Order: sequence, then C-alpha cells, then structure tokens
Amino acid sequence: MFTPLQVAGPVVTFVGLLLLLLLAVVVYQTVEIVDAYEKKALTVFGEYRGLLEPGINVIPPFVSRTYTFDMRTQTIDVPRQEAITRDNSPVTADAVVYIRVRDARRAFLEVDDYKPAVSNLAQTTLRAVLGDMELDDTLNKRQEINARIRTELDEPTDEWGIRVESVEVREVNPSQEVQKAMEQQTSAERRRRAMILEAQGERQSAIENAQGDKQSNIIRAQGEKQSQILEAQGDAISTVLRAKSAESMGERAIIEKGMETLEGIGEGESNTFVLPQELSSLVGRYGKHLAGSDVADDGTQLDSLEFDAETRELIGLDDIDEILNQISEEADVDPSKLEEQAKAVQEGADPGMKSADEVIEKMDAELDSDDDEN
Repeated sequence: MFTPLQVAGPVVTFVGLLLLLLLAVVVYQTVEIVDAYEKKALTVFGEYRGLLEPGINVIPPFVSRTYTFDMRTQTIDVPRQEAITRDNSPVTADAVVYIRVRDARRAFLEVDDYKPAVSNLAQTTLRAVLGDMELDDTLNKRQEINARIRTELDEPTDEWGIRVESVEVREVNPSQEVQKAMEQQTSAERRRRAMILEAQGERQSAIENAQGDKQSNIIRAQGEKQSQILEAQGDAISTVLRAKSAESMGERAIIEKGMETLEGIGEGESNTFVLPQELSSLVGRYGKHLAGSDVADDGTQLDSLEFDAETRELIGLDDIDEILNQISEEADVDPSKLEEQAKAVQEGADPGMKSADEVIEKMDAELDSDDDEN
C-alpha cells in the first residue's frame, strides 16, 4: 500500500501545474495588446468602459471583451446596381467607397457593423442619383455623380463616426439595345463629319484653283499688254526713223542734183548765175540736222528753214528721246532675276539654258572668226 507521503507528492505536483496554467491564463486575459493603427472598445460585464489605445493595456480578466476598429482608410466595394434614368433608359453601375473610422466609440455604439451599413447605403444612393439624371449625363458627368453620392453619404455616416473620404463610380453601362443605338448614332455622326470635311476640302481646293487661274490670267494679260505696248512703241519709232531717213535721203538727192546743176552752170561762160532759195534752204537744213550747225559764208551764219510743227509732230521728232527712254526702261533687266537664273543654271535647275562658260566660249569663238576674216 502507498503511504500518505507517497500519495501527496503527485497531488502537489498536479496542483502546482494547475495553478501555473491558471496564472498563465489570467495573465493572457489581463494583458491586451493594441496595434498602432487600431483602437479597441472595452466592455466589462457587457458595459462599455472605453477605448484601448495602441500599446499594452491591462483589463479585467475573464469578464472583459474587446472590439477592434481599424483606423486606416478602408475600401468598400459597392456591387453592381441596376437603375432607370430620368429618360427611362436602363443602366448598370458599380462604385468604390473609401471610408475612415473617425470616432471608434460611435462606430461601436451607434451602428451594428459599419462596413455593411455603409455598403448598403452607398448602393441605394447610387441608384437614386442615377435615377435623377438622364442617360447622357450618367455617361459624361462622372465627377458629378461621385460628388452627389459622397454628399448623400456624409450625413448618416457622420452619426456613425465614419467619414467618407471619396466615392468613385467605376462603370456606367447602358443596356445592349441602347449601346447599339449609341454606336449607330456615333457612326452616323462620324460619317457626317467626314462628309463635311471632304466638302470643305473640295471647296477650298476650288477656291485655290480659281484664285490661281485668276492670278495667271492677270499676269498673262499684263504680259500681253506690255508686249503690245512695246511692239507699238517699236513700230512708232521705226516709222519715225524711216520717215526721217527718207526725208534725209530725199533732201540729199535734191542737194546732189542741185550741185550737179551748179557744176554745169559753173562750166558755162557766164560768171553770173541764180541759186534758187529752195536749194539754199535745203542745204542749210540738211547741214543743220546732220552737222548741228547752219551753213556759214565768210563768217556770217545763214539761217536755214526748220521743220514746221505739223511736220515734227507727224514724224515724231520731239518724242524720239522719250520713246527711246521708255523702251530702255522696259528693256532693263532686274539684276536679282539674272542672279537667280544664273544660280538655277549652276545648280542644273534649268537645263535649257546654257551655262556662263558655254556663252563665253561661244563669244570667244565668234570674235576669233571675226579677226580671221579681217
């Protein structure tokens, strides 16, 4: 049989282990560790006792309960919702809500579970906002939808100690029939714009062509006018020169004939002869126009007859210098244009024009041939 001491040893050991285990459990239940981004609500016998701050906290063991609240920004996904717009077009939309626990006490006491509560409130608000807008506005005014949902969520969530930081609508999709109609409308609009742009391009091209033809016709008419003026001036000067040449040759023939007559008279026996006044006038006038001075006898100047005004106007003696000056001005060549032509020839832009070296060689050859003939 076992003695009392032999029985008491294992019992003491068992009790010691039990007490040690109980002490560990008490320490575990008494010490509460809170992370830096959390706060915990403490209740003792179901009574709210306060919030546990981050760090090590001592609480009553076995009769206390804690509820953890994440103080960081949290994301709540709003499931896809179906709504009817104000113009009776069905659409579907989903969103994301970003929230933060501002007051953990109110979030613990005022609402059962703030995350599902905020999600359900966001769903109903999203449907209500879409129902107050037309289809085109739901597709184009995404920022306005976000702002209205956030405004609608602010008031109830403030009572729960929750702050809605942002709301983002991810997609707003109309029905399949509406999408097909919108695609057809977009395609028709693009075709219309393409036709307008093409018509504008053709119109602009026609305007440019008309302006080019107009400028070409103006330049061609100016060239023809200038050519006709130069041709008429050349004909006039040629006519004047031919008239003067004919007159000069006629007067010279008369003078030569008169000289021959005088020579015949001088061979006669009479020392007295009569010189007609017309012959002396022709001699004087001929000498004045050819030599620039009147006939003189023994230092005395003999006045010769001038061409009358009608004759001078008829043959254009007074206008010869002016006409020659005009022809000279019209025939003047712009040096800059000559430089451009020379540059074009040098660069090979005008293959039909001879280069400067070819022209010089041709002129040298012509001069050599003239020297050989002389």
